[in-house]
Amino acid sequence: MIRPELAGPLRIGPLALDVPVVLAPMAGVTNRAFRRLCREFGAGLYVSEMVTARALVEGNERTLDMVRFDPDERPRSVQLYGVDPRVIGEAVRILVGDHDVEHVDLNVGCPAAKVTRKGGGAALPVRRALFASILGAAVEAAGPVPFTVKMRLGLNDTHLTYLEAGHIAEDQGAAAVALHARTAEQLYSGAADWPAIARLKGAVTTIPVLGNGDILDGADAVRMMAATGCDGVVIGRGCLGRPWLFRDLADALSGRPVRPHPPLGEVVDVLGRHAALLVECFGPDRGAREVRKHTGWYLAGYPVGGEVRRALSQVGSLAELHLRLADLDPTLTLISGAERVVRGHTNGPRPVAVPAGWFDGVDDPAPPPGAEVFVSGG
Repeated sequence: MIRPELAGPLRIGPLALDVPVVLAPMAGVTNRAFRRLCREFGAGLYVSEMVTARALVEGNERTLDMVRFDPDERPRSVQLYGVDPRVIGEAVRILVGDHDVEHVDLNVGCPAAKVTRKGGGAALPVRRALFASILGAAVEAAGPVPFTVKMRLGLNDTHLTYLEAGHIAEDQGAAAVALHARTAEQLYSGAADWPAIARLKGAVTTIPVLGNGDILDGADAVRMMAATGCDGVVIGRGCLGRPWLFRDLADALSGRPVRPHPPLGEVVDVLGRHAALLVECFGPDRGAREVRKHTGWYLAGYPVGGEVRRALSQVGSLAELHLRLADLDPTLTLISGAERVVRGHTNGPRPVAVPAGWFDGVDDPAPPPGAEVFVSGG
């Protein structure tokens, strides 16, 4: 098996990525500010928050705001959610034609009940004919722009769909597939099933296969690629409060030494930069609100005390944030054993909600009624 550090650039259709690393779409996180911050730490493919196809087609203001990009953001990448081939096709045409998007991804991995109970997200591959029709419409609408699929293992251990979904994606002209190696029922609990990534890689042979799950540092990415043969990695929770992970991944995958975990002073500097970008993107009031959830992720593992964490999670302005951060000891280092603290979601397992009769019509190509009524962002 090829060692990751000896592999060439990751090719997704016409796109060539010097570093085989993709930022996973995360609701409320992978907005324009966070993507810019991550890009400052290294090359890769940085995907937007999930956008609902119908909301985009109907010109929803919030959705249109989510598909705005920095002038220098290349390649421009958006993840779509949808269950109607016609609407998905039109949404792809809008992204490519009106917003100069250079990569579109389809979400068939979301485990949220509000999504799966309507037949979307991780529930969609169960309806294989509908899934194939959606992919065909999207690939045709995308033209030369690569269209990819991000999925989970399936709904649960009884209904695993990833191998068949991988074949369908390959047959319909997808440019790559990515697998979060957990079931929807698991949500974010338990360990990711890396051997399943290897099985998908063995089954899907003509397009890249990307692995996702439990990558918290550069060494994890090297181990995943070596163990599974996958062509690249997708990073979700591992980069929350740690956008420098993309620099570490580039170093590790290139065989260069990875820098030690930063002292708190460096963390505070990056948090301040992140806050400034959020204010620039969303204005002072919303920007301050947006930064609150990030403060806990940045400070995870540093001995700053509960009162400091609570105060930072309630800041009302950029000025207040800087005042509170200035009181922290910049020499503090991570508590021993905190290197692998998981940030973000840890919930699960939980039974998956699907529409009535969902397993009875796997070859039914009809979109489920009322499945595209919720707003963008997940």
